[in-house]
Amino acid sequence: MTEVRARVRELGVTLTGEPGRWNAITDVPGVEVGHVTLIEGEDVRTGVSAVLPRGRDGVGVPCAAGWYAMNGNGEMTGTTWVEESGSLAVPVMLTNTYAVGPVHRGVVEWVREHRADMAPEWLLPLVTETWDGHLNDIHGAAVGPAHAAAAIDAAAPGPVAEGCVGGGTGMRCYGFKGGAGTASRVVAYGEDRYTVGAYVQANFGARDELVVAGVPVGREAALRAEAAGDAGTAGESGDTGDTGDTDGIPPGAGSVVVIVATDAPLLPGQCKALARRVPMGLARTGTAGSHFSGDLFLVFSTANESALTSTFPVKGAPAEYETMRFVPWGRIDPFGTAVVEAVEEAVLNALTTATTTTGRAGHRVPALPLDLVRGLPSSRR
Repeated sequence: MTEVRARVRELGVTLTGEPGRWNAITDVPGVEVGHVTLIEGEDVRTGVSAVLPRGRDGVGVPCAAGWYAMNGNGEMTGTTWVEESGSLAVPVMLTNTYAVGPVHRGVVEWVREHRADMAPEWLLPLVTETWDGHLNDIHGAAVGPAHAAAAIDAAAPGPVAEGCVGGGTGMRCYGFKGGAGTASRVVAYGEDRYTVGAYVQANFGARDELVVAGVPVGREAALRAEAAGDAGTAGESGDTGDTGDTDGIPPGAGSVVVIVATDAPLLPGQCKALARRVPMGLARTGTAGSHFSGDLFLVFSTANESALTSTFPVKGAPAEYETMRFVPWGRIDPFGTAVVEAVEEAVLNALTTATTTTGRAGHRVPALPLDLVRGLPSSRR
């Protein structure tokens, strides 16, 4: 009988913070997410995901943004411009490591077709990746420019598909099947209420590191497998099926990309400061980080819609000014807390919604057993 997968809160796990309506990055008004999932034969387990800060109609309208690399063993194109200008005006694309080029080209082609008015001579797409070569023939050409365009066209508000979808199709996390996950938190600020939403492509962590609601679930899983005499599931090696190091991949290798959105009015530097809080949310799930994991984070704010523009000046036009409204630095802490909480839950949602997957060379990655996490925290804490 196939196990019915569920989000972590649906399993009765107690986590801190107040989620938004969908408990997803799309709780931030205007944000849309789309996926293209590619599963073909034995070798193709990959895809493309798109996060649109202001939806398709808002492509070209800048958001305040900042990024941070906890470990630079990965790629996120377009970040030099984010660093320079403090702004983001393009779709955020997630895929596998060797598909960055085709997806980059796909964004250029989509913008040229649908937004010819948007800097026609110049465009810097933002494309990021994690490595799915254990389950997917990453050297193949499964992902093409058209898939990037299709992911953008598929983007929608509301509930977000999680687990083995889009760019997360072939990913592993803590020795189990990983992939896409999302969550959100509501932040009260005086009479206003803002939302902070996180979207992760989770492909990181060694099995014995995994922690859920403070409980060392990963160690328990490894001990259970060892007691059952299943060497393949007890650790990170063996050909019996699940996480094997048949590719010579050390435990914890992979990568994690986190995209955080908020409608709170923030400066670019404040977005960058929140991006530096993302590792704290990841650490709550147990990881200590790995040299072989590219850990890249982007935060954007959809407030201040008319600011941070960068268009060619019109000859003879009057000089212009732009203004921004923002949360004072001394009041930023609740938003940092929301980032930490949403990132933690997004990773756990990726794990609890993903399904056991078999792919390239017969490699099999099991889903996290849900009985290990139901009702946590418990007496096991």
